[in-house]
Amino acid sequence: MADRLISNYGSWRSPITAEMLAEGVAFLDDVRGDGDAIYWVEMRPAEKGRSVIVRWTAATGAVDVTPPDFNARTRVHEYGGGSYWVDAGVIYFVNFADQILYRQMPDEAPVPLTPPDYRYADGVIDRARNRIICVREDHTAAGQEAVNTLVAIDYVAGGAGEVLASGHDFYSTPQISPDGRQLCWLAWRHPNMPWTATELWLGDIASDGRLSNARCVEGERGGESIFQPMWAPDGQLYFVSDRTDWWNLYRWTPHGAEALAPLDAEFGMPQWHLGMTTYGFVDADTAVCTYLRDGSMTVARLDLVGGALEPLCTFANAYSLHVHLAHAIFIAGAATEHEAVMHLNLADRSLHMLYSGSTLQVDPAFLSAPEVVSFPTSDNVIVHAFYYPPLNPFYQAPADELPPLIVFSHGGPTGATDGALQLGVQYWTSRGFGVLDVNYRGSTGYGRRYRELLNGQWGIADVEDCIAGARWLASQRRIDGGRLLIRGGSAGGYTTLMALVSSDAFAAGASYFGVSDAEALALETHKFESRYLDWLIGPYPERRDLYLERSALTHADKLSSPVIFFQGLDDKIVLPNQAEMMVDVLRKKGIPVAYIAYEGEGHGFRRAENVIHARQAELAFYAQVLGITPADELPGIIIENLPA
Repeated sequence: MADRLISNYGSWRSPITAEMLAEGVAFLDDVRGDGDAIYWVEMRPAEKGRSVIVRWTAATGAVDVTPPDFNARTRVHEYGGGSYWVDAGVIYFVNFADQILYRQMPDEAPVPLTPPDYRYADGVIDRARNRIICVREDHTAAGQEAVNTLVAIDYVAGGAGEVLASGHDFYSTPQISPDGRQLCWLAWRHPNMPWTATELWLGDIASDGRLSNARCVEGERGGESIFQPMWAPDGQLYFVSDRTDWWNLYRWTPHGAEALAPLDAEFGMPQWHLGMTTYGFVDADTAVCTYLRDGSMTVARLDLVGGALEPLCTFANAYSLHVHLAHAIFIAGAATEHEAVMHLNLADRSLHMLYSGSTLQVDPAFLSAPEVVSFPTSDNVIVHAFYYPPLNPFYQAPADELPPLIVFSHGGPTGATDGALQLGVQYWTSRGFGVLDVNYRGSTGYGRRYRELLNGQWGIADVEDCIAGARWLASQRRIDGGRLLIRGGSAGGYTTLMALVSSDAFAAGASYFGVSDAEALALETHKFESRYLDWLIGPYPERRDLYLERSALTHADKLSSPVIFFQGLDDKIVLPNQAEMMVDVLRKKGIPVAYIAYEGEGHGFRRAENVIHARQAELAFYAQVLGITPADELPGIIIENLPA
């Protein structure tokens, strides 16, 4: 400690740069196995956010298979997921620019299979009938809501697809039984979201490939979120349901579902993206699964006969689990390790990292370990969060100084944060900021009842929880209660703005493509979320009064703290006018405000240069507002109405 430099919190020089947040990290998803190869998708900020399918074998290591002028990303539900399939070395993928489904033979250029104005995702190869069964989103009728169906596409001849199932607003997870005679899938209707109520459907596949005798076998009464139906090798059907508060595994029978290893833990997750998986089968008697409990994710072996659950390994997070050739493959991250593709040998339980999403080498001495914390909020509810104290081995602050705190409000809001390594958090802690990453009421990972605490309370409960967490830390004298900051993206940006207009707790805030006008969001957003606010606020237009009351734009005159807004101009989920309306009001009212918009960015920044600039600009903004002199060389930003 005696050798450390004494410098104010927030002014420390850090080796964790903004460039590292973008150029040194790829985001991994959608692991699959085929023959002796393992595949996954990488989203690369350094390549302007391009998503690339990667193939790994023991002989070749990781090799890109997506040609440079293609981007393997679907826009179904706008959030995408489930953008590719692979069978015997042949890859079928959706290209982002045109949303056309392509077939890519080994060592050949991709060939288009489908016409424009349709989107495809989340399916299964039906090899016996030379087709792909998947979700299709029809955008051919301009100005009307897209139509979602399940379709079959001949993977040789192509075409728009033959409709197999229709009538619901949304579909996901079609799966063919091992004997090829049945198809199961999930479906739901407005105003439900996949984490509020879904139905499990079952249909018989006729000799001509069409479906007959389609029937809902689970979830017909509503109030139940069903996730990832899947056939075991012996033809038994399994699924995940939250009917007992927690997402647990079940085996379906015509006489009722049987619970397997019931536990106060989450074996499923909110289906924001398509193609999500949390379990797979080794054989008819054994499965491998992941479950979230007490802030950590466990990979376990499940005896399907006796029900015994055997933990195998634990991570801060783990997802996209598949079983392939008696091995479990998945993506996982730890508090001090970047997310990586992991390979678990189920015979000897040996665990190997096949591929890391980052080539960066960060000295662990600069990595602040997350502390799992809980604190009281309104209505005697206990809220959960991760706290990261400031940490830099080269610096210490003056003895009489407490650190500023940045409260992170995650998106969704039906989402969650976890304790896996986030350089975006360490960027702040290594400079002398504390970070509180809040799983406010409504977050997943704590059961359905905890999720439902946000129903009708968005803009109230989440705000109260973020404020309560910050003040709780201040009461312990762990942070400076006079230097509280709040930031968030999308729904987290909404929470940020509502916190700033409803309280004087925060000295400043940063909104990334955040919602400022709840009514505008209800009227303008895309199909998948067009009725989401029915749950979070109330039915529209019947309760228009609530939408106005829960909009930061309505209460902008109450805001006295500086705000910086970041916005992608191609955002189709939260349109740019959400930020622009708020900026205009604050500008006219004389409130310090900065607005930075990026061409070519949608909902979430994907291009490295913009990720870098946004983080540096945010630091520059906080520095000016709090009077901190950072060690970094930062871009100049214009803060209107900021007193000299």
